[in-house]
Amino acid sequence: MACPSKPMTVSLNPLTNLNQTKLFSGYLHLDLPISYNSSNGKRKWMPLRKTHLLKAGVIHSPAKRVGGGRREISHGEIGLQMWSLCGFGYWVQGFRCFPWLALNFYMSNGLGLSPSMLQLVQSTGNLPMVAKPLFGFISDAVYIGGGRRLPYISIGAFLQALSWCTLALVPTHAGRFPTQMACILLSNLGASVTEVVSDALVAEFSKTRSPGELQSFAFTAVAAGGLLGNLLGGFLLLKLPKVNPMFFSFSILLTIQLVISLTTKEISHLPQNSLKENLSKQFTALMAVITQTSILYPLLWIVASNAVVPLLSGSLFCFQTQCLNLDSSVIGLSKVVGQLIVLCTTLLYNQHLKSIPMRKLISVVQVLYALSFISDLLLVKQINVRMGISNEVHVLCISSLAESLAQFKTLPFTVLFSRLCPLGYEGSLFAFFASAMCLSSIVSGVFGVGLASLLGVSSENYSSLPLGIVLQVLAAFLPLGWISHVPMMMNLELQKPKRQW
Repeated sequence: MACPSKPMTVSLNPLTNLNQTKLFSGYLHLDLPISYNSSNGKRKWMPLRKTHLLKAGVIHSPAKRVGGGRREISHGEIGLQMWSLCGFGYWVQGFRCFPWLALNFYMSNGLGLSPSMLQLVQSTGNLPMVAKPLFGFISDAVYIGGGRRLPYISIGAFLQALSWCTLALVPTHAGRFPTQMACILLSNLGASVTEVVSDALVAEFSKTRSPGELQSFAFTAVAAGGLLGNLLGGFLLLKLPKVNPMFFSFSILLTIQLVISLTTKEISHLPQNSLKENLSKQFTALMAVITQTSILYPLLWIVASNAVVPLLSGSLFCFQTQCLNLDSSVIGLSKVVGQLIVLCTTLLYNQHLKSIPMRKLISVVQVLYALSFISDLLLVKQINVRMGISNEVHVLCISSLAESLAQFKTLPFTVLFSRLCPLGYEGSLFAFFASAMCLSSIVSGVFGVGLASLLGVSSENYSSLPLGIVLQVLAAFLPLGWISHVPMMMNLELQKPKRQW
């Protein structure tokens, strides 16, 4: 007689050997390796009996009675649950461009904000993103309801759903701007929490997958969400008289994400120390992780490679709209093309490029990144027109290439840090990485503003913009001078551990 179906429980931390797996009382018990020694270049995992459980109350798999009254659980179901949880979360993360496109349109046309004020609002709204290390640090050290990953995803999804639903209900006029600004900050606060914890979750599971598999999946989901968000957002902005329905529809997606995270309960049986002791140990261990040369040097390289390149995106945007009089739909569709490039390069990396030595791959990507700025030079000098290529086609097909390559360049480093990060510190490390990348973008933007001011580039005078682009190209080649800080990593496929779910 078949036994009644029980809620299936799966390990949130899959660093186990299937031979060590024991099933009892409807739970999956795991012997988890918690540390390693890489002094001789090889990992030596030190097993310790600890348990991470993911009790999925919404999944009732068909159960078979086996010897001793135990249930047999399909490992494919565990993998499917992991792919679904992370995949939908990253897709929603990419789809955030959908309400933000409407929000920018509303602030520019509805509230009549000037370009400088609009930029200030966007920059101020992104302030919660700078606090990502704090959120990662807290998620690694502070347990909520016995879990340290899924509860934070629930909190982040709730904050986002609350903020966008409020924006949909608040009247759209200037008198409500303080409330709207508070909702923007709350939305980005929730997004930063969700992104940090999702990255940590992927980093934990990726240790037992093919190198780059989960990271490529995450990049693909984000790109797919961004692609659909830009296309659907541009279409609805032409059809809808108000932007409120777009805000409300996105809050529904966030509510679905919240329900998924709430119906999948994480239970950790790690030793429960005091909060002060947890925070102290986590901070000390994080400092030890970051100062490891195998992590520190690649981290410094990727951050510096972005920071040293001055961004002239603001000047180029004004040149395209004011001098070339390009329609906003053309510029918007160029973002869609950029997301397609990210999607294709991510799939290419997962299938072929990850077998290339990392230093060689990053060198090629950096060279392509530097050369991609030449397309802006061709546009400013109108060389493309003399070649028979219209400005619309040039911007649509090429203008997002540099941005796409910069986004793709972080993927190999994400894979590297996932493989090197010790168990239990993924949230802190990847939050620190995300914050460092955000800071490098800010520095790059400041350099761009300073360069444009130094050259005298303004809305009335773009004669010096070609010189600025040439300097931008030269600056993009500079990181190749310290490319030796990027590890060689001949073939990560040869070092992958066995799949565990």
